[in-house]
Amino acid sequence: MLISTKGRYALRVLIDMAEHNGNEYIKLKDIAERQEISEKYLESIVKQLVNHHIVVGLRGKGGGYKLSKAADEIVVGEVLRFMEGGLAPVACLEEGGAQCPRASACRTLAFWRGLDETIRRYTDSFTVADLMRADNAGFDYII
Repeated sequence: MLISTKGRYALRVLIDMAEHNGNEYIKLKDIAERQEISEKYLESIVKQLVNHHIVVGLRGKGGGYKLSKAADEIVVGEVLRFMEGGLAPVACLEEGGAQCPRASACRTLAFWRGLDETIRRYTDSFTVADLMRADNAGFDYII
């Protein structure tokens, strides 16, 4: 399973918004510049974040975007699931997916269910606030 740029960039946008959180809306142009991501591409990502009520937008002068809730209330797993359309390792475990006709005889289904649960549990154990506190220990080598 690979997480697409949409999923990865969505997390970067949310972290950026959380770090620059205030009472004012943040212009998408500013986020795009800080994150070195195309503003046009960010528009489609932010639209999904707005549709899922993670971000709110305001048009016009003084407009932009801001988080709709605190960074510690935004679960990484939820964001990745709606940005990616799911994180299931196999099609038969996707939410709303068709029941596999071989499920009753599948020798690997338990393995895939376990992997799916592990992915869900891990991604759901992080919030945007956790990502903001990412530990950079080990990257301070002096040569």
